[in-house]
Amino acid sequence: MTTDDWLADTRTSYDTVAVSYTDYVRDAIAGEPYLRAALSVFADRVRAAGGGPVADVGCGPGHVTAHLHGLGVDAFGIDLSPGMVDVARREHPGLRFEVGSMTDLHLPDASVAGLLAWWSLIHIPDEEVPTVFAHFHRVLRPGGPLHLGFHVGDISRLKTEGYGGHPMSVYVHRRQPDKVASWLRDAGFEIDAQWLCDPDAQVPQAFLFARRSS
Repeated sequence: MTTDDWLADTRTSYDTVAVSYTDYVRDAIAGEPYLRAALSVFADRVRAAGGGPVADVGCGPGHVTAHLHGLGVDAFGIDLSPGMVDVARREHPGLRFEVGSMTDLHLPDASVAGLLAWWSLIHIPDEEVPTVFAHFHRVLRPGGPLHLGFHVGDISRLKTEGYGGHPMSVYVHRRQPDKVASWLRDAGFEIDAQWLCDPDAQVPQAFLFARRSS
């Protein structure tokens, strides 16, 4: 499958489920103290690095972007799905959202003070991850924090039905934190912390906190 193929499938899938997915995640952060804690740590690290604009890459309906804004972070969202961006703009009219892909991130060099990708990297094939991390490194200021959230595991699966029972065709890649950390180091990042959440769950979750080397 070519890059254009899986990107098109992912875009169409999330256009299809945009409204139902928004309902699914609407209260997700409010009900999860560890998610709130991770975002608070990230917001503190952005401020410690001097503050400035922060990119939420793969923002979906903008709920994480809005939460960061509530923490005093100058956050804006980017998502592959125009349908998701339309929903995000309706749900959070005071914030900035734009269509874009992390595989070809149209942001100027060293233009963001921080970058977050929560459960959006899970749709990127292994062979494309170095390209994505190279873009993250390019657009971050030296010393700028990077925050990732993702599913933990060693398998990839094709998701054919999504939120509200709508059809989807999108691959979900589960990865070990050490593997993701190794890719980050290769791209010029320093790792500050790894968190493992729900370690006894069928699909644990992980957070990585990194920063662009100065």
